[in-house]
Amino acid sequence: MVNTGLDSAPRTPAANPWAAVGVSSFDELLYQAILHQPDAGPAGWALLTGASADQVHEACDRLLALGLLQPPDSVGELRAVDPRVAIRALIRRRETESELLAATAAEMATAYEAGLLREKPDRLLDVVSGEGANAARLEELYARAEHEVCLFDTPPYLAPRTPQLDLQADLLSRGVVYRAVYAATALEDPDVLSHARKMVELGEQARVLPSVPAKLLLVDGRAAMLPLTASDAGGYCSVVVRHSAVTEALQKLFEMAWQQATPLGQPVPDGELTEGERRLVGLLAAGMKDEAVARHLGVSLRTLRRRVSELQDRLGAASRFQLGVRAAQRGWV
Repeated sequence: MVNTGLDSAPRTPAANPWAAVGVSSFDELLYQAILHQPDAGPAGWALLTGASADQVHEACDRLLALGLLQPPDSVGELRAVDPRVAIRALIRRRETESELLAATAAEMATAYEAGLLREKPDRLLDVVSGEGANAARLEELYARAEHEVCLFDTPPYLAPRTPQLDLQADLLSRGVVYRAVYAATALEDPDVLSHARKMVELGEQARVLPSVPAKLLLVDGRAAMLPLTASDAGGYCSVVVRHSAVTEALQKLFEMAWQQATPLGQPVPDGELTEGERRLVGLLAAGMKDEAVARHLGVSLRTLRRRVSELQDRLGAASRFQLGVRAAQRGWV
């Protein structure tokens, strides 16, 4: 065999990056020979690789199929494709195949989970007791999120919010969509309102309703966590529901609430409102009662109602409801 300086030593799959794009060790060796000696032809490449003519022809067919070689020209000669172009195309093809496989795996997982539930229905629910266990399960659900997390946020709050802020910030940094519907009573707490605003700044999509059905966390529409019991003594019990008709129903419930809710934290066009008016409009849009809005702004009820009346006059609104509609039309909420 002619010594070309080509490495013909066998490689393990871990040592052969070509294996990741479907190229065998021999096919790689042949491709290297073609790159080094493009005019040698199949007979010359057979000498360079120490292979038979049949082996070379079969390998050339594989390299053609992979796009590493150009089809024969008018005189029947094979040419290599520029490796920078060919290898990038191979990588893109493998990425597409991997994405299709991942989608297939998700579909098969649905059938797998349905089979498990038919075999043993109690797999559907997992009861979690105690603050520590609940915090651990919450962290696990966040870590598994791939596409979207949906949240109903309402009192009471039995755990510090800072760890949750960190978990949610990590989700958003990973590109996971985060949608939250807050109960207006929750935003009456300055700490909760501050938390919500921080999340909106990080990319959370937040809306507000006067109330929400229950605390709820939905991950990728496939897992849900909601409380069963809570006590002032610190006891806390929740349930995690696996993918089933129940999680699908909970997702539909969330979507219905989302459509009815008022956006929180949308930007107000510059020059239309003062900073104090921006805060006032935002709190009113959250559905808070006058007493709670006045506390947040640090003003008396009389002053608050005067400011609301002034805003109504500016927009020609005869009622609070009209004020909300016209503020939304102008992009104030």
